Amino acid sequence: MTDASLESKVALVTGAARRVGAAIARRLHAAGANVVLHYRGADAEAAQLEKALNAARAGSAVKVKGDLLAPVAPKALVDAALQRFARLDILVNNASAFYPTAVGEIELGHWEELIGSNLRAPLFLAQAAAPQLALAGGAIVNIADIHAERPLKGYVVYSLAKAGLVALTRSLALELAPGVRVNAVAPGAIAWPEDGQFEPGERERIVATTPLRRTGDPEEIAQAVHFLCTAPFVTGQVLAVDGGRSIFL
Repeated sequence: MTDASLESKVALVTGAARRVGAAIARRLHAAGANVVLHYRGADAEAAQLEKALNAARAGSAVKVKGDLLAPVAPKALVDAALQRFARLDILVNNASAFYPTAVGEIELGHWEELIGSNLRAPLFLAQAAAPQLALAGGAIVNIADIHAERPLKGYVVYSLAKAGLVALTRSLALELAPGVRVNAVAPGAIAWPEDGQFEPGERERIVATTPLRRTGDPEEIAQAVHFLCTAPFVTGQVLAVDGGRSIFL
């Protein structure tokens, strides 16, 4: 049995302004948590979400803008949480770059952005947050991908970045125990990229090869994150939320 309430807890969610990150922030907030909404460029969306959450519960949300690839970002985000709420219980590493990098076309900039957002930033954020999380008996939840285990063709750097994030999840679960639990959620097809990376026919093929025959909803990822934030005897695990697609691949 778990206590699903997050009352009096403080959660830092990266990439929280839109899509899956916003759903996670709303879910944790609805469970009682105060939330730090990290974002990079989605100023209007971040402001709108902050306003909505504070309207629901005054003083319960704060937005913090920052580039996670900047060396000062991890400490700055943790400091922002402490300055506003005086504690930190949950870190959700959600922010992610995603685009194809076919062999023969991979550039150093691709490596820096994809590894940086999907692996380097979660590591250094976890390191910066660990002392506060340990004081609170807190948790880290990383947003991985089913393609960490089974690479997505044409997405070499992204796939290995997420594979590294899975390894980081398990490593940190050992390193930070018993004070901090560390788990990951591995989504399947949830919210299609907005830049048209997947043609309609490819989207149809992906849905057809998903046993539950549909795409997921960001709220379903948020539900899994909420569970892992409140499951006291779960650490070092990767929970696939993919409609069964990973058993077909």
